[in-house]
Amino acid sequence: MAHDFLIIGGGIAGVSAGARLSALGSVLLLEAEDGLAYHASGRSAALFETHYGHPVTVELNKASDHYHRTENGGVLSPRGLMFVASATEADTFAKDVTDLHLDEISVEEARALIPILNPFHVAMAAYHAAAWDIDTDRLVQDFVREIRANGGEVHSAERVVEITHNPGLWHVSTATGRYEGGVLVNAAGAWADHIAELAGVRPLGLTPLRRSMARMPAPGGLDVSAWPMLIGAGETWYAKPDAGAWLVSPAEEDPTEPHDAWADDMILAEGIARYQPFVTEEVTRVTSSWAGLRTFAPDRCLVLGPAADHADFIWVAGQGGYGIQTAPAASQLVADLVAGRPPEFPPEIVAALSPARFA
Repeated sequence: MAHDFLIIGGGIAGVSAGARLSALGSVLLLEAEDGLAYHASGRSAALFETHYGHPVTVELNKASDHYHRTENGGVLSPRGLMFVASATEADTFAKDVTDLHLDEISVEEARALIPILNPFHVAMAAYHAAAWDIDTDRLVQDFVREIRANGGEVHSAERVVEITHNPGLWHVSTATGRYEGGVLVNAAGAWADHIAELAGVRPLGLTPLRRSMARMPAPGGLDVSAWPMLIGAGETWYAKPDAGAWLVSPAEEDPTEPHDAWADDMILAEGIARYQPFVTEEVTRVTSSWAGLRTFAPDRCLVLGPAADHADFIWVAGQGGYGIQTAPAASQLVADLVAGRPPEFPPEIVAALSPARFA
């Protein structure tokens, strides 16, 4: 049976696009791994901050705000955001404050929020409460339920090995089956260019960038649950509470090939070394570590819409580190473009997100 939409990729890009498109026709989503949101979507720090990212991404963030707060009861919980800087980082810190609309606070005020900050190294701090944790698993499952409620199917462990195209119909083969669909949606994350090549569509030059994370006990045995996310000036490292523990990331962006990423011990050590002077509690033990791939287009904007050389091949790719927070608006834009409806965004934003910008 031919479906209206074949979606490749079961991360946040694929399930959100699938949910929106399931209102327009029959959907079949194929995920290569045994479970959904296995790669980047399941390894994200998952903070919702509307001013975080490229200016075009910020517009998607703002348009996603209402959905995150209200749909299915909302998926946000209070977190807050703090940037800190040493005395030598004043210019970088000033840019962070402007870009993210932060309020400068004293070091004493910062230590009232995060008591492990080192007053002998932290020279500047800025904060605002307008940042929230996203319940990523709940968001993914909400979209999956919408797909299924509209009669769609979600298949895991279906790695695509071949794609062919006849006029009006795509044929997608996996190790276990062969599927047909009128429109092919490429939401394959770090593998999106590879999927395009299999389909005979010109790739876009997407680059997967590795980002690592270390999990450690709460510093000093303190209750970190109410602490804000903490970021070094210029995002050279960040730290965040997580289920009673403390996460620290080097915030690296190392280009790599698509793969099941893992953390590099040397990179983690370098990141922890950048973080360490800003706090009074020494890092003595890392309980676990992991890495994810944040995949960017050359201009670091998301890629949303039909391919310039195949109108029935839809890109939902290049989310970088912003896929979860932009998912509601990005998926709605994709559905509007497919349905021929006027998008809620002005033409210049739609053009900045369109794959046609690389034609």
